[in-house]
Amino acid sequence: MALQEKGIHVPNQTLKLQHRLNALLRRHTPDRLVVLGDVKYSVVTADAGEWRDIPDFFSEALKHVQEIIVVRGNHDANLEPLLPENVKLQPATGIIIDDVGLFHGHKWPAPTLLKCRTLVMGHLHPVVTFRDPAGFKATSQVWVNARIDAATLAGILLRRHEAKPKSNLPEDLEKHCGFKPKTTRLIIMPSFNDLLGGRPINEPADSKRKGNTLIGPALRSSAVDLETAEVFLLDGTYLGTLSQMRRLS
Repeated sequence: MALQEKGIHVPNQTLKLQHRLNALLRRHTPDRLVVLGDVKYSVVTADAGEWRDIPDFFSEALKHVQEIIVVRGNHDANLEPLLPENVKLQPATGIIIDDVGLFHGHKWPAPTLLKCRTLVMGHLHPVVTFRDPAGFKATSQVWVNARIDAATLAGILLRRHEAKPKSNLPEDLEKHCGFKPKTTRLIIMPSFNDLLGGRPINEPADSKRKGNTLIGPALRSSAVDLETAEVFLLDGTYLGTLSQMRRLS
């Protein structure tokens, strides 16, 4: 809709995304599908196309998987009327499945997610930009695998929940929440729709240029080590660390 308002005609992508998702569900036969937010494009309301496409999309997906969970994103206000009755909508602060905490990323994760070794978030839509000597540019979606300092993140989350952490943050979190933090990794996933664009994470930060700062409170905190984060193409090709890629940009 936003592109059409600018005079750019892009065909509806819902059917293409549906076929892609169904193929993945048939190939891997999971018991559960988790969607990490931003189901809608419009933020507060829903346009006429979303009222039609979103219920059909999830109804079709439910033919191939037993359970669907949507973790609410920042574009998902008033999403409930669009979802089939048996699709579960969860808060943006996240959920836990086995030893993995999943949250959208525009809000801090819930402190309970720190009992998981791995966190997974969306929201950023990471991409890398390649330029050749002639000035041509190509953009590719990527996965990012970053280290987390669990004690630092625990301190931030405790302060946000009006606790007063002292010197031993793991013990403080155990006293406040009943467990010691053990999170070591944050996986940042790309968007499923490759036409959405994303943040060019390998471009050097420049306060005068809008759009190349990493979004989301966790990524802007000192708890996530993005300089040593590993960057992978969608096919699993390892590109190097984020700091290496920025030096080459």
